[in-house]
Amino acid sequence: MSARHPIIAVTGSSGAGTSTVKTTFEWIFRRENIDAAVVEGDAFHRYDRMEMRQKMKEAEAEGNKNFSHFGPESNLFGELEELFRSYALSGKGRSRTYVHDAEEGAKYGADPGTFTPWQVIGEGSDLLFYEGLHGAVKTDEHDVAKYPDLLIGVAPSINLEWIQKLHRDRRTRGYSTEAVVDTILRRMPDYVNYIVPQFSRTHINFQRVPTVDTSNPFIAKDIPTADESFLIIRFANPKGIDFPYLLSMVHDSFMSRPNTLVVPGGKLPLAMQIILTPLILRLMDTKKRAY
Repeated sequence: MSARHPIIAVTGSSGAGTSTVKTTFEWIFRRENIDAAVVEGDAFHRYDRMEMRQKMKEAEAEGNKNFSHFGPESNLFGELEELFRSYALSGKGRSRTYVHDAEEGAKYGADPGTFTPWQVIGEGSDLLFYEGLHGAVKTDEHDVAKYPDLLIGVAPSINLEWIQKLHRDRRTRGYSTEAVVDTILRRMPDYVNYIVPQFSRTHINFQRVPTVDTSNPFIAKDIPTADESFLIIRFANPKGIDFPYLLSMVHDSFMSRPNTLVVPGGKLPLAMQIILTPLILRLMDTKKRAY
């Protein structure tokens, strides 16, 4: 953690909705005139798209049917930890970009499914913002979680997460339902061991819980809408959180536990801005006073 060079990390599984949270942060950064060095977690995968496919085939041939993007074998936890450590000390660090599609390929001059070269980022920025799978990961060798000053977890109910992944992968990637189910099953050990434990290290968790039947996600015809959901917001340390103010600002919300706020799902952007803006401005104030 660093007063002069704060780090914010949003962590969550693929299909959990971290991109929605990222958009909310971008609104806040733009409104408050904050220059954030943005890092996507995909940049710290170990293999590009073609290499990953080959490694999966090799692992399966050796009897390992659980080789996935979620685990340490396919990620650069050391490099991510070093980026956070370096930024906390100096306000800059080493990163790159994973090119997802042709549009990004044209922007970065690289083929889809590959990485741009490593480069130094962050110089002159106000803070580092990470969004991806492993912002709070911790292993015997690496501790990424100890560096962020604000750690946000995005964790929908597991069936909702699967519904979102099924619909996204079938619609945008052309995968069959069977292929998506195979991916879910292959990732499960790493999901349990490396994704889920992060949510006990975060400062705030946002969890969307649907109020419609999601008992069989593999036959769901549509994704439950925000208005068909509640948002569970858990604060690891509720000290200093003005819950009466939050309840008054977000109508139809209530407390389910002393550290847990429940709000209508459709009010996610409003709730996040009301909760996160003061925390971000506090980091900026601490940064100014540190200088």
